[in-house]
Amino acid sequence: MKNRTLIIGAGGVGRVVAHKCAMNADIFGEITLASRTKSKCDQIASEITEVHIHTATVDADNTEELIALIKEVDATIVINVALPYQDLTIMDACIATGVDYLDTANYEHPDEAKFEYKEQWARDSAFKEAGIMGLLGSGFDPGVTNVFCAYAQKHYFDEIHTIDILDCNAGDHGYPFATNFNPEINLREVSAKGRYWEEGKWIETDPMEIKMVWDYPEVGPKDSYLLYHEEMESLVKHIKGLKRIRFFMTFGESYLTHMKCLENVGMLGIEPVEHQGQKIVPIEFLKTLLPDPASLGPRTKGKTNIGIVAEGIKDGKKKKIYIYQVSDHEQCYKEVKSQAVSYTTGVPAMIGAKLMLEKVWYQEGVYNMEEFDPDPFMDELNKQGLPWQVKEL
Repeated sequence: MKNRTLIIGAGGVGRVVAHKCAMNADIFGEITLASRTKSKCDQIASEITEVHIHTATVDADNTEELIALIKEVDATIVINVALPYQDLTIMDACIATGVDYLDTANYEHPDEAKFEYKEQWARDSAFKEAGIMGLLGSGFDPGVTNVFCAYAQKHYFDEIHTIDILDCNAGDHGYPFATNFNPEINLREVSAKGRYWEEGKWIETDPMEIKMVWDYPEVGPKDSYLLYHEEMESLVKHIKGLKRIRFFMTFGESYLTHMKCLENVGMLGIEPVEHQGQKIVPIEFLKTLLPDPASLGPRTKGKTNIGIVAEGIKDGKKKKIYIYQVSDHEQCYKEVKSQAVSYTTGVPAMIGAKLMLEKVWYQEGVYNMEEFDPDPFMDELNKQGLPWQVKEL
């Protein structure tokens, strides 16, 4: 039976997923791209020449609308690249229709700066009862970084004691200030308190309190700041022997200065404020003023480097390795009309869905990436445009 793929979300990542699914149309079959704004879907569909992409309108906050669309498309799988606020409504629509589900980012609460897997994991039994699979966090980080950890555990270590996830975007888009993905999500994530896990407990830090300089291959030394990031929540459950895990991301001085100024004047606030007789949410208003991340593709130059450094024991001896992937913004744009931040998220979403459709990765219930055999995914990364490297340190 021919597969039918429903992609929800037509931002930068949705564009990449649509392009890459079309390049693998023998697996993905009939492809439909849906979002609240159909014109965005139509624009992406017009760029794709390999196969015809159907488009549709859907409000991803509305479970009934989602159910109706999934039934209309007769979807085999739903790839959710909408907003993290919408994970639960889309998951519930998949449960109601008995259709497999994949996303790239865990659920984020609309009314507080908090993201966690708890409510998605709680749907595990409902997914099992519906006879379907949910794959959570099949982007790059989370996603590929989880698979890198599982690959290190399988091939390089008897026990991994420490993991540092290192995310560097050395791209330059020419704007004084812009975000590489949804501004609201990006700024909430970066301005939140940091957290890392050590010896069985979470340790909280002030935003940007912990900094290190890391020399990223093909990029060079960059200031890297400790943040809380969602993949750590699942990795602490699944990597045996783990004693500490941290996440670092690079930021330039200009970005941090702009962000601090915006925070100081209240523009990162998520509570409504009164303005000329109307209620507005400051960070939502700021989002309308900033460049659309999907527009950054043609003007972004430079590279990304995302990877993990794992340290532990193999055959009784200490061992340390670095697994990383380097992408070039201009090359990504040339291939799929999106810069590397969207590319490195969208390609793994397509790969995760491909492995599910092929039943290479398939089990009823809700799962994180590191719970499956990493080898098929690592092979697909090399084939689909995200070649990786391993270096012993």
